[in-house]
Amino acid sequence: MISDNKKLISLIMSMTVLSAVVSCSSTPQHSIDSSVNEINSEEVSNIPEETTAEVTEEITTEVPTEPPKTVTKGNIYDTKGNLLIYTEKSADGSEKRKVVEEYAVPLANIITEMSDGYDLRFNEILSTPKNEAEEIGKSIQLTIDADVQNAVYNYMESANLIGSAVVMRTDGSILSQVSYPSYDPSTIEKTEYDEELAWGEYGNKAFQNFEPGSCFKIMSEVISDKHGVYSVWDEGEWTDDGATIVNWDHDTNSYYPMERSLHSAFINSSNIFFAKSFDQIGKDDVLKDLDEIFHFVTDIQCDFGDIQNNIEITCNDDLRRSAFGQSYILTCPIYLAALGREAVFGDMVRPFVLKNVVDTDNPTIVLENGSQANEVIATIPEEYRQNLLDGMLGVASGLGVYPSGNFTFYAKTGTAETWEGDFLYITGCLKNGNDTAGNSYDYTNYKENGSYIIVMQVRNPQYHGLGFASESSYLYQGIVNAVLENQN
Repeated sequence: MISDNKKLISLIMSMTVLSAVVSCSSTPQHSIDSSVNEINSEEVSNIPEETTAEVTEEITTEVPTEPPKTVTKGNIYDTKGNLLIYTEKSADGSEKRKVVEEYAVPLANIITEMSDGYDLRFNEILSTPKNEAEEIGKSIQLTIDADVQNAVYNYMESANLIGSAVVMRTDGSILSQVSYPSYDPSTIEKTEYDEELAWGEYGNKAFQNFEPGSCFKIMSEVISDKHGVYSVWDEGEWTDDGATIVNWDHDTNSYYPMERSLHSAFINSSNIFFAKSFDQIGKDDVLKDLDEIFHFVTDIQCDFGDIQNNIEITCNDDLRRSAFGQSYILTCPIYLAALGREAVFGDMVRPFVLKNVVDTDNPTIVLENGSQANEVIATIPEEYRQNLLDGMLGVASGLGVYPSGNFTFYAKTGTAETWEGDFLYITGCLKNGNDTAGNSYDYTNYKENGSYIIVMQVRNPQYHGLGFASESSYLYQGIVNAVLENQN
């Protein structure tokens, strides 16, 4: 029986070799002797295991496999060509991503793969060689100015301003995106995604969703204007359906109750006015306008990830509280920057951070253009723009923020009650007198003609003794100074 098995094994091996030759050949296949098909399956099952293992080993070694080609990830540069992140090769051939020390901490929670940053988001580009002969991926150039990033981060650190600051140019490009506190990536062994570093204490707060408070009234003002709600009876404290809504000054303003105008409601941030306005307009029209005019309900696809706002209206109280950025309203500071841009210029443009795809060997060579600038995704109808501009100018005039240069300041403040405590916001725009939206901007000499949309989020107001967002304007002034003093 053993000799029969040896014959059978020999026959199987012959068939395997013949099959391999036939399948790899470009010549027509020839038929195999039909006697091969008469092999008894019982005989095959009786082949000793050690013999079968020998056969398998012998067969597999006849088909060598070529190891997959490894590609070293390309570099990341800032808008001025400063190197930010690169691949370091060790003597043993292993590779590790490194952030340049000068920019490491201010950029760590924005750029590293551990924090779900740009190094992970643009991994496909960074891992794709420019041609088949290359073993290193393409590089990318961001719209971020690393020197401004450092300056804003250092200011927030010196002031112990826990939160975030987003600086956007008129064309939608992000100039700076700071989240404080951050961490030193060189002290952490991990290189891959880490949930705690992405969304925990050191995560990117500029891209995290929380209630925006009265900054939402930028949208509520336009919607009220569109539906003709220009005057509302404002008691300072309003109870209906068992729920109570109060204004921030309900216990200090002796003029309540009063007939409140839309302009006054926006400047003085009346919760009751906009709650009653949404109540009159109704859920369906509110949701429709929020999406069609402000792209709030559907996701905004950006090159760094999708902006996913949240609004849920299950009852009248939800609808009313949504009007002043509470209840189930959630958004992030990057969206507020896009909203601030729309409020001042009339159009919302898609935020982006990818300036160019460049050659890793010579980053001055542009291989591909980056994301589209000035891509309009939402528009405030012309007839509702001026009232909003007048309101934002009125808010800004009361804050005491004074940007140097050819700028007019527009703003809206917001005090939000969140599940992590009170957050304070200022959504502002430094509009350059030379800026006509839609221009092609020179990022290296931007301050001459460009405007700045700056959003500040303060997550530790108690540390600063602050109760309302309007009181945080001195912190906002510090961010404004850090931006303008580090721009050409």
